Amino acid sequence: MTPGLQLEQFTLRQPTLVLLVRAVVDGEADEVLIYRGFSSSLVRPTAADPEVPVLPEGAEIAAIDVMVGPYNPAAPQYLHRGLSWAELLPIIEDLGI
Repeated sequence: MTPGLQLEQFTLRQPTLVLLVRAVVDGEADEVLIYRGFSSSLVRPTAADPEVPVLPEGAEIAAIDVMVGPYNPAAPQYLHRGLSWAELLPIIEDLGI
C-alpha cells in the first residue's frame, strides 16, 4: 500500500483528524489535504475520480501536519506540525493499516 493510501486509510479510522501533507510529486512541490479518506491537492489539479491517488507511489513526503477537523483555513487547529513520514508511520501501523 502506498503512503498516500495509508494516509487516506488513517483518516478513515480517525475521522476527526485532517492531514496536511507537504510533498514533492514529479519534481514539484505539492500540498495535499486528506480528510475522511479523501485527498485533494491544494496546488495541482485533483482528479474527479477519488480512486486516482493524489500522492502517487513515488511522492516524497516532506512533512505532515495533523489538525482537528473539519479544516478551517482561516483558523487551523494543529495537534502536530511538521511530522516526518517516519514519525507518523508507527502510529498508522499500530492501527493495522
